[in-house]
Amino acid sequence: MDVLHHHSLHTKEDIAKLAESMWQPLDPYYDPYHSRIRVGQTAAAYPEHVAGLECFSRVLWGAAPLLKAKGEAALWPKHLEGIINGTDPSCDGYWGDIADYDQRIVEMAAFGYALCLAPAYVWEPLTSSQQENLVQWLRQVNQHKAHDCNWLFFAVIVNIGLKKVGAAYSQETIDQHLDRIDDFYIGDGWYQDGEVAHVDYYTPFAIHYYGLFYAKIMEKDDPERSQKYKQRAERFAEDFIHWFSADGRALPYGRSLTYRFAQASFWSAYAFAGLSNVPSGVVKGIIFNHLRYWSKQDIFLPDGTLSIGYQYPNVHMAENYNAPGSPYWGFKIFLILALADDHPFWEAEEKALSLSDEQVIQANASMVLVRDGAADHVAAFTTGYQHTNGHTHTSAKYEKFVYSNYFGFSVPRANFGLDQGAFDSMLAVSEQDNQYRVKQKIVEKRIEQDHIFIKWNPWHDVTIKTWLIPGLPWHVRIHQIETARPLDIADGGFSLGLSDQDVENKCEYGSAETGNGKVSALSLDKQGIAKCYFPNANTNIMEKRTVLPTIEASIEAGNHLFVHAFYGSPASEEQSSPPSLENNIVSIGQQTIALADLVGK
Repeated sequence: MDVLHHHSLHTKEDIAKLAESMWQPLDPYYDPYHSRIRVGQTAAAYPEHVAGLECFSRVLWGAAPLLKAKGEAALWPKHLEGIINGTDPSCDGYWGDIADYDQRIVEMAAFGYALCLAPAYVWEPLTSSQQENLVQWLRQVNQHKAHDCNWLFFAVIVNIGLKKVGAAYSQETIDQHLDRIDDFYIGDGWYQDGEVAHVDYYTPFAIHYYGLFYAKIMEKDDPERSQKYKQRAERFAEDFIHWFSADGRALPYGRSLTYRFAQASFWSAYAFAGLSNVPSGVVKGIIFNHLRYWSKQDIFLPDGTLSIGYQYPNVHMAENYNAPGSPYWGFKIFLILALADDHPFWEAEEKALSLSDEQVIQANASMVLVRDGAADHVAAFTTGYQHTNGHTHTSAKYEKFVYSNYFGFSVPRANFGLDQGAFDSMLAVSEQDNQYRVKQKIVEKRIEQDHIFIKWNPWHDVTIKTWLIPGLPWHVRIHQIETARPLDIADGGFSLGLSDQDVENKCEYGSAETGNGKVSALSLDKQGIAKCYFPNANTNIMEKRTVLPTIEASIEAGNHLFVHAFYGSPASEEQSSPPSLENNIVSIGQQTIALADLVGK
């Protein structure tokens, strides 16, 4: 079903039509009480009745600003009936009493958000008893523990929603949770998602998004915090803008990528909060181009509902908390609909994103951003983390050497063999038994002006030190491996999407060229053998079938040094001289680095 492709996306009315047209395919999936939307056939970590609430509630991230903009929506009467039944303990459609760490804590935030934005449609139509039911159901959030991360903001949003409609709320919960979230702030506008946690999209589409929403809604009630959140977001925007390319696509990195266009929801909150350090025309261009980019992707199922996946339906890459309705968190981007018709955002002329190709070090995100403007290619070279978590495919989502907005990244089907492992942009090692290990966490890292240093231990008696020399379209990796056991190593480059017609795919040795671009792997020290692998289908989050150039070598116990170069460009015709290694000096572009200066440190 064509949901996005027929939208021109130039005006507020276009965005409103888009939001409603994405909501409409859910119509057949409302349950008899209209309090759950039972879409899809897969499961998540929480029960099906909670997953039904999740889909129902996530619609509100788009429905509330849509109602504020238009005053109506075709499915709103049904949805309002669902709110009435879902909060009525005497109704079979009741959403139930919650417990500590309950998924319903997450979903409650959308109701607080809706009460703030559209009380005339969410609150005022209810009878006094129905209002009381809603209040009592939502106030459970103040009696139960939430995970110590962005989850703390959910109770805050619930309580400010209750406050804004004159219902009983907990200022104590607001203060305690916001004070704790401040502990996650690491400076220069950046938060990590917990005291010991990764830095990823939960910084922009969760913590900053809620902070900016709070800042706007509560700017008179809590001017001090509101100003702080705005200032931090303005600083963060200076860095986050580098995660986008001119065509609107964002850097795929970290978990929860199935939320897709939530990647640009920070910019909607940025406009909603009235921030202007980044001009409105630029912000508008980012949001509109981002939605246009997604309009070209295969993200809908035949019935018009959003799929789990990234650039195509793919449950394999998803998290354990991704139920069929989870992707509707992407509706957070529609917050811009809450802006008045005469707001400067709508009046501004859309401007294309124009950034220099100079490397940008973002130490708080543990990455170096590199841009090839001519190819509209953005890549993030990363150190990885000294901690890990239990989420799905953590190594693939946080521990690769480089993440590309064009080539994406792959997740393994299994650890047996390189075709199942799909080890792009990472070093995989095995005890010569075809069972591969990759970097799960690091023990040491540094970001220098001309390189990144990483140290990790796949086994207690194996130490791997890697020096990354960032660049596009070429970059260099230097690996020093101290091992007490024989190993096979495989250093993977970028995965390249295969064309539908095999005759168009040129894959030989360590180089591949298709209609999607060109990738290469080059052993500068001549110790490894470069070849192309064809990973299992559906391992890459952006392309269903890929080819992966990889450098392989077998080593005995001892100390070994490898120097590898990798190429990746969307423009297959692009000409660029490869890096070289002569007299232990690596040359890449205009840059030269002596191996002794790195390995000797």
